[in-house]
Amino acid sequence: MASEITWPQLISTLLEDTNLTSTQARWAMDHIMNGEADPAAMGGFLIALKKKGESLDEVSAFVNSILDHATPLDVDRDAVDIVGTGGDRSGTVNISSMAALVIAGAGVPVIKHGNRAVSSRSGSSDFFEALGVDIAAKPENVARAFRETGIGFAFAQTYHGGFRFAAPVRKALGVPTVFNFLGPLCNPARPRINCLGVADQGRVDLVASLLSARGDVGLVFRGEDGLDELTTTGPSRVCQVDEQGGITEFALDPASLGIAPADLEDLVGGDAQENAAIGRAFLAGETGSVRDIVLLNAAAGLVAADLLHEPASARRSLNERFEQKLAVAAESVDSDAASKVLDRWVAALGRPGSAA
Repeated sequence: MASEITWPQLISTLLEDTNLTSTQARWAMDHIMNGEADPAAMGGFLIALKKKGESLDEVSAFVNSILDHATPLDVDRDAVDIVGTGGDRSGTVNISSMAALVIAGAGVPVIKHGNRAVSSRSGSSDFFEALGVDIAAKPENVARAFRETGIGFAFAQTYHGGFRFAAPVRKALGVPTVFNFLGPLCNPARPRINCLGVADQGRVDLVASLLSARGDVGLVFRGEDGLDELTTTGPSRVCQVDEQGGITEFALDPASLGIAPADLEDLVGGDAQENAAIGRAFLAGETGSVRDIVLLNAAAGLVAADLLHEPASARRSLNERFEQKLAVAAESVDSDAASKVLDRWVAALGRPGSAA
């Protein structure tokens, strides 16, 4: 029975390389989200879980608990979330956040989920805030602005109050834990279209299986260089989850799409203000390695959207689909559509700290 579950019991089970039951995993996350977990026990639990490796049942139970504790965000679920798990420690610019603006500029709604930086200098919320977006807007204002502009941002601190209980422990541990990839899976808007970059090679299949199990579509990927993005330094591994729940694995080589190889140093950013300046230059049409990788990841979001809206596209050549969507993404930037989306979004939410 759930009443008999204890932290020592769970930690001992994990240290024996035995998976938790869904009930046990749910108990643990419920206690964390409710602020009922002793910090030392939570730290031991997270490290023991990391050592064993997470099972699909465990992650599903964690996600269900987090979403059940979350403040809901009432928007159309036929939208894209594009996000990386973090943890690759590469210090790259805010690739998925810039790609979100491009996708929205192309006319595909985006509801992005994110938080402050944990393992980088600039998280998605830091980046958008530096661009003038009111990341702390109330859920009703986020929903209204989303309906008006086709883009929204769900700031994890607003919707997942329980995360604050885990934050000090995560910071003290100083290493990626299950929370690094739970966040991208716990968007309170519950979008049906997902583009998820996963830093840990061993979790790509797990995340794809979770999307399949809950009836979502999307692309789950990891660069061979370790980036939690589609990289341009070399090939990436891609798992496609189609509308029928089927999972197909691909290798995507940017060179085959006409994208010049980049060096990782070309993609490194700085703090939020530095990355915002890079983002503005990108939106203004600056060419180079940053533009290439952002357009590639924006194309992924557009390809993923077709998996829901045009299910038969799942059977077409992945390269062919990316070639087409790269052109759409480039037009979103070059026509100023992506830049105008940002302007409308900022205006719709009002200045940071205003009543909006």
